[in-house]
Parts: sequence; structure tokens; C-alpha cells
Amino acid sequence: MGGSLTKAKLQIEGGDEFEVQFNPAEYSLDSSIKYSEKTVPGQDGPIGQYIAGNSSSLSLTLYFDTYQPPTLDNQAEGGTDVTEYTKKLTKLTLIDGTLHRVPLVTFLWGSLQFCGVIISVKESYTMFLSNGMPVRAKVSLSMKSFYDADTGKRGFPLESPDRTKVYTVLQGEALWSIAAREYGQPGYWRVIAKENGILNPLEILPGQILKLPPL
Repeated sequence: MGGSLTKAKLQIEGGDEFEVQFNPAEYSLDSSIKYSEKTVPGQDGPIGQYIAGNSSSLSLTLYFDTYQPPTLDNQAEGGTDVTEYTKKLTKLTLIDGTLHRVPLVTFLWGSLQFCGVIISVKESYTMFLSNGMPVRAKVSLSMKSFYDADTGKRGFPLESPDRTKVYTVLQGEALWSIAAREYGQPGYWRVIAKENGILNPLEILPGQILKLPPL
């Protein structure tokens, strides 16, 4: 027997929750960094340098349906106004008077825990009753992770080792990419470099053993 269906939900800063009516069919995550290359005379190739991390983004589509088809007992079709659902999402793009900014929102579903702000809500209404009331809708939702300048962390859950680990460098890896995977932040390459006495972050080789200290 399979397990019970887990509904995706939005946890809203302040304690409110919004459970979706139908789980999304798919979602997209996008992460990137700013990286530059500098040509140095006498070198066989340009030297790459990590500049900064960009915010990550989450995109998905949610569906809502309040339509009630005719039955043997009731020949008239019915339903409730589906905007009662959709307006709860559009509200999250407005400034909260108590916070003086838009609220932080965490999208939770399975292993995904994405915390940030909702930057775009696109509503499409696809079915109406005879009186014009919308009873079916899809909402395209876009979120951006936030960066906490006080803690230096992005606004989505990260995992970092709680004890020193030993790591073997793979072909094509750089300190920043190792830091991004192990700590969730490319900028923590300096922690790895300091722990291992590396003066030039570009001088790591495949097969090299690194110590990854706890943060």
C-alpha cells in the first residue's frame, strides 16, 4: 500500500500556512553565480575568479478548481469563486503593514524547502459559470531566495557538515563549486583554502584530498 498524499504548502512569515489544492506537476529551480576571467601574460589560459552569488529562483504552476458539476439531485452546475484561493497568493506580493515589506514565504513539498519572496503571480482563469464567476484557474508563481546580510546566508535551507570531512577533488572541480555543494555557499571556498593551507584557489588537482571543516 502506498503512503498518504502529502500536499505542498506555503509557510508565510508570521505563522500562517496556505495548502495548495493540487500538487504541482513540476517545478524549476535556477541558481547561478557571477564569475569572471582575467587574461594574465605568460599563462596558458585565463584565470577564473568567483565574484558573487546570485539569488536562486523557483518557478511553478498551481491549479485551482471549485467547479461542481450537475448531479441527479441537482441539475444545475455550481461552484464557489476560485479567486478566494488565488487572491491569497497575490496578497503575498504586497507589503505587510507590520513588517513594512513583503513577507518571506517558504514553499514546502517533499525534499524541497525554498524560502524567499514571491516576485510574480500570473493568474489565468479557464472556466466560468453562466453568471461569469470563475471556478477554475491556474497560477504561475515565481519566487526569489533572499540574502541575509547579517548572517551572510541565502534564504533557503542549507546543509553543512557538523564535523570535519575528508573530500577527494574530482576532475574539473574548483574550490567554489565544492563549497557550494558542501556548505551551500560558493563564498565559503576561503574556509576550505584556509583549512588546507591553499594560497592559490586555482591550484587544486583531481585526486587531491581536502579537509572540509565544520562551520
